[in-house]
Amino acid sequence: MPAHPHDHTGARIKRLRLERHLTQKALCDLSQIPYSTLTKTEQGILPASPHLIASVARALRVEVATVTGQPYATELRADELDILIQPVREALDIYDLGPDPDVAPRPLQLLQDDAEQLLVAVRAAEIKQVAGQLPGLIVEATTAAHLAGTSEGWLLLASYYRTAYDVTSKLGYPDLATIALARMEWAAERGSSPVIGGMYRYMRALTYLRAGQYRTGDRLVRMGLGVLEQAEPGRERDVLTGQLHLGAAVMAGRAQDRAAADGHLDEADRLARATGEASAVHWLSFGPTNVAVHRVSVLAELDEYGEAAQIGRAVAMPKDWPASRRSHHFAELARAQMWDGALDDAFGNLLRARKAAPQQARYHQTVRETYSGLEAAKRQLPDSFLSYGSWLGA
Repeated sequence: MPAHPHDHTGARIKRLRLERHLTQKALCDLSQIPYSTLTKTEQGILPASPHLIASVARALRVEVATVTGQPYATELRADELDILIQPVREALDIYDLGPDPDVAPRPLQLLQDDAEQLLVAVRAAEIKQVAGQLPGLIVEATTAAHLAGTSEGWLLLASYYRTAYDVTSKLGYPDLATIALARMEWAAERGSSPVIGGMYRYMRALTYLRAGQYRTGDRLVRMGLGVLEQAEPGRERDVLTGQLHLGAAVMAGRAQDRAAADGHLDEADRLARATGEASAVHWLSFGPTNVAVHRVSVLAELDEYGEAAQIGRAVAMPKDWPASRRSHHFAELARAQMWDGALDDAFGNLLRARKAAPQQARYHQTVRETYSGLEAAKRQLPDSFLSYGSWLGA
């Protein structure tokens, strides 16, 4: 068994299992995870897949973040990101207090420009920059929305809440991400936008995906599709509809339902052929490229790692594709290659994930689990592998 100086996910699963006074066999029965998979994961021989993590969390009745060890407090402190979280939390808390008499907001157009710049910065994976600017802008936009009392003001505020969701989910704070989504829904309802309502349900469905609650996530997807039917036909609605199908495809893949996953992918592909590359439409990165990278993710969730690796290598990303999406794809491809036995290729894609979006990759659970799997493979890897582990905090 390889040495794991860091607190890997398997070790946390074992600790949580023992705290519940459960044998490995009992936890396997509760989670429907094969016995050999659980035992090897606890030992650190196998990395923990998203499906296993979610299944164990449900069985143990804990949050997924408890199993994964998020947020990664030591690394957050080292990057001076931990001090930025509390101001975001406080800014989300004042949503219903009305205008702040001590805040003189700028015109809505200037606030809209700032909101758009934050969305672009998130896609460029400039998480620290965004987290630093976000609280003050939420406070200003909250007062502006209450004073204006218009759809424009409320939808502007919803955009800032969406960015709060992006930042907190990427840094491993699911509780705060859930609050940000609730605020987004609150503002979107006042803005009376079916499109933003559909986007909210897509993002909320992703939180249930991460928690392994696929049935609830699927219900949210269906609700989102129903809400979008009320929007004006056109490219914007097609983009949101296609993105919902992509989220549903990954959810179906993780639930091991290939027929449903293929159906959602096919519908997303049909819409993407109509919209073309639409990265800037609500900054969802929808289009043929996003369909292709989601196909890789779905195949990996279905344990079709060889096929996922083959398709993933052939994906050609546009030069202007967001760094955050590039990094995520490289992480997913690395995971598939690691499970397929192409360890050198897998590490190469972990390096690409870091190069594309270092702040995101450092806190990405797939990156960490894939690194753990490579470490456990007992194969000679370059000196840069240990350097990568030090950078992760492993």
